[in-house]
Amino acid sequence: MQARPNLLDQVRRAIRARHFSPRTEEAYVHWVRRFVRFHGLKHPEELGDDAIAQFLAALASDAGVSASTHNQASSALLFLYREVLGRGVHVPDRALRIRASPRVPVVLTREEVRRVLEELAGVKRLVATLLYGAGLRLLEALCLRVEDLDLERCEIIVRSGKGGKHRITMLPESARPAPRRHIEQVRACHNRDLAAGGWVELPHAFGPKSPEAGRDWPWQWLFPASRQYTETSTGQRRRHHLHETAMQRAVRDAVRRSGIAKRASCHTFRHSFATHLLEDGYDIRTIQELLGHSSVRTTMIYTHVLNRGGRGVRSPADRLFAS
Repeated sequence: MQARPNLLDQVRRAIRARHFSPRTEEAYVHWVRRFVRFHGLKHPEELGDDAIAQFLAALASDAGVSASTHNQASSALLFLYREVLGRGVHVPDRALRIRASPRVPVVLTREEVRRVLEELAGVKRLVATLLYGAGLRLLEALCLRVEDLDLERCEIIVRSGKGGKHRITMLPESARPAPRRHIEQVRACHNRDLAAGGWVELPHAFGPKSPEAGRDWPWQWLFPASRQYTETSTGQRRRHHLHETAMQRAVRDAVRRSGIAKRASCHTFRHSFATHLLEDGYDIRTIQELLGHSSVRTTMIYTHVLNRGGRGVRSPADRLFAS
């Protein structure tokens, strides 16, 4: 009798077949594992709709997870049953989805952005400058390849961003000299790696199609990590891109040193980019395209930030002290 394939391996194969992001794979595998452990290591094929509802209810009541985390767990279980096990799920929508209250994002003023950037140096300052100057998400910046930066046209090509979408955004002209110097340093690192037999990870199935592309200059990470690693399946010595936690820690420390009393993070630069473009009079559709939002409704959150505090409306308290 043939052994049943490992459940998590099945989930991974199904996710990769649909070209979901590594982050989605990591999250879905986590929730499937947690679901199985919640039900005493029973295989999901032995569990019905009540088991799904029971697990999601426990997340909401006992674990106290946020609405977005609850909905992510729900999506993972729906994927497991529908796409991996080939079974329908009949659970009430109110148990599957929790409507999240919209949050007004944290935004830095231009002066606050300048103060935070001045607390950063080297590669981390360059990454933060692109987060703010081009409106990139953190992983979009860290996953840039050398070929994605066009210094002459002042453009950045974002490939396989959130939702697998591609887009073009601007490279700030004021920041152009820094990437040029940085690329020279990356080129020297790449040459050393080539001499030592180094490779770079290629997207999806491109590696088998072009086996030598992993040593080509255009495919190298724009922000390579300081250390190499050995890829177990191929035995190749590779260099990954700068890890996001290193950048997150650097920005957190820079915000603290700047003395800004806001819970700012790497993503705050993207929020500030959109808000400052609105302040400069750019239309919402242009900002939507630069950010890569599928719906303009997502971009509209920045109009709320722009109008926060009743701009254009005079507070009655101001009249108490008017001359």
